[in-house]
Amino acid sequence: MVAEGKANNQLTERVAEIYNWLDLQIHESTGLAGVCKACGRCCDFTRFDHRLFVTTPELMYLTAKLCAENLMTMRGSRCPYNTGGKCTIYEYRFAGCRIFCCRADTDFQSRLSESALKKFKSICIEFKIPYRYSDLATALNRFAG
Repeated sequence: MVAEGKANNQLTERVAEIYNWLDLQIHESTGLAGVCKACGRCCDFTRFDHRLFVTTPELMYLTAKLCAENLMTMRGSRCPYNTGGKCTIYEYRFAGCRIFCCRADTDFQSRLSESALKKFKSICIEFKIPYRYSDLATALNRFAG
């Protein structure tokens, strides 16, 4: 049990490192990354014609940060963590949320996404967990439900 807790802490730290790396890449490339106005429109995936995909390590990270009983299922097209147009898990938001900006260079976003996915895959290999890349609704409903 102690070894499992230590592994979970290490996994959480590795995901946090990737998120910090992403934030740095975005900060250093403001012209390409765009500037998010925090309008929350992109959190309604159907209306915005956008899909958010997440990986297994990201869901494990969110579970560790929020505790399993606080995970929410996704019933409609809006992210359940967007309340009143604001992200309630901003500090723990997924890589796709960090990378995507409706005013950004799409090639920059694609390159950054591919780099992040490679890093998440390496976590799966390192910790011997299955790699899944699922749309948010499927992932949340599987984890929270």
